[in-house]
Amino acid sequence: MCGKGGVGKTSISALMVKILSESNGRRILAIDADPAVGLATSLGISVRKTVDDIRKDLIKKIQTGDAPGNRQTLELLDYEVFNALEERDGYALLAIGRPEDEGCFCKVNNLLKDIIRDLAGKFDIVLIDGEAGIEQINRRVMKTVDHLVLVSDTSAKGIGVANTIALVASDKKAVDFKHMGLVLNRVRNEAEAHDISTRTNLEIYGWLCDDEAIRDFDFRGAPLTSMPENSPNLSTVLDILKKMDLIA
Repeated sequence: MCGKGGVGKTSISALMVKILSESNGRRILAIDADPAVGLATSLGISVRKTVDDIRKDLIKKIQTGDAPGNRQTLELLDYEVFNALEERDGYALLAIGRPEDEGCFCKVNNLLKDIIRDLAGKFDIVLIDGEAGIEQINRRVMKTVDHLVLVSDTSAKGIGVANTIALVASDKKAVDFKHMGLVLNRVRNEAEAHDISTRTNLEIYGWLCDDEAIRDFDFRGAPLTSMPENSPNLSTVLDILKKMDLIA
């Protein structure tokens, strides 16, 4: 899930996690790659430890000479990442925390990415709520994805960012994807959605209306997993997941 900040990407991600975790008994891994751990908040989860916490702990040990040997380090990282999983009914959440910052160790980062890739292989569906903007493509958590989902509101700036991300992502050196599409959020009517479709070459997976219920949930800090089943946008997200062949 990619897009400009504030377009509703995290809320849509949370609704997708809700629907997927309640469907067909498949194992779902939600990866919160936003430094503000917004997806965790939308799911009502208090994160105990992020991948960045694990990375910083290991770097500190390396700098002080307390790090174990290579094999033991790999086993320790594997254990720490698994221990950082927040498991809930039907899904698990892994929070990445802050992206690599000044003074980071590339070898450590690459090890962690390999461990996350191996962990993801144990799940049926992995949903990544990326950080806002274009840089997330370069800081990708996983190099290969099935669906690159761009999210935008109806603003020209949001659509522009989505188009730019699509352009950057289309370079296979940046990210390897099988399908790419656009989800529109806070759309007033079908005419508005049609107008936006003339300003992008992206396939539109679907569009969500401006939803007071979601606004109220966000205002109160209530988890979107408790969104009532009769919510129109919940039904729209279900249709989007069907279009992506993630729901039968």
